[in-house]
Amino acid sequence: MTPPSGVVLLTDRLVARGRLDQVVAGAVAGGVRWVVLREKDLPRAERATIAADLRAILADVGGTLIVAGPDPLGGDAVHLPAAGPYPPPAHGLVGRSCHHQPELDRLTTEHYATISPVWPTKTKPGYGPPLGPDGLRKLVEATPVPLLALGGVETPEQVTACVQAGATGVAVLGALMRAEDPTETAAALTSAYAEAVTPKLTQTRRGVTQVPTSGLRPTVPTSGLRPTVPAQGSSLTARSGHGRPQPQTAARNGQPQPPTATRDRK
Repeated sequence: MTPPSGVVLLTDRLVARGRLDQVVAGAVAGGVRWVVLREKDLPRAERATIAADLRAILADVGGTLIVAGPDPLGGDAVHLPAAGPYPPPAHGLVGRSCHHQPELDRLTTEHYATISPVWPTKTKPGYGPPLGPDGLRKLVEATPVPLLALGGVETPEQVTACVQAGATGVAVLGALMRAEDPTETAAALTSAYAEAVTPKLTQTRRGVTQVPTSGLRPTVPTSGLRPTVPAQGSSLTARSGHGRPQPQTAARNGQPQPPTATRDRK
């Protein structure tokens, strides 16, 4: 099973503006494809019912529900706390919450981990100190499994900073649970992620080349996201002629024009 990437929604019905299933459905409509069901204070039977409802919402878009705790509630994906259990149970997808290098060093067969807090968080005030993008980058570089940035991620700019630091995605709770419009908020965050992981197209004298985004792992899954294509009438398609640059034209004064400036498309 592919580890989560992009914008991952963590549930909390106690802070949600509406019914949990409605908030999740709104976030899914905005592009979210991974949801972590928390609600660990509820009885197992009630959690299992919620899990079934959320799986049905995600099934329509090929999304995945991950259950916090060792019991997958009828599925095959779990997210474990830093405290245990060790070794992790053998499921198709296993993640773990981590907060510093010693916890990351304990990882064995986990497929991914969250690292937090990257920024101060309203959900857990005083929890930290925050790593910031630089601290996140150092942990990403020292950890062999994909890391999701968690804690205080609320804006598209923060999503971009996390991706540039090497995170394969961001885990978001408050910004989506408390959102007046979960679809609009999710769309803004997922769009920022998609833009951050899309290689830049650079126009050169030899054609269009791809420039990988700085700080990213070589393979960052973008499942569920539409690929970026040049818009009709864009400078790339209008000037290149299927990717090949046209000959330079002379200036009005008879002098050759300077080489075409490098153009970056996001």
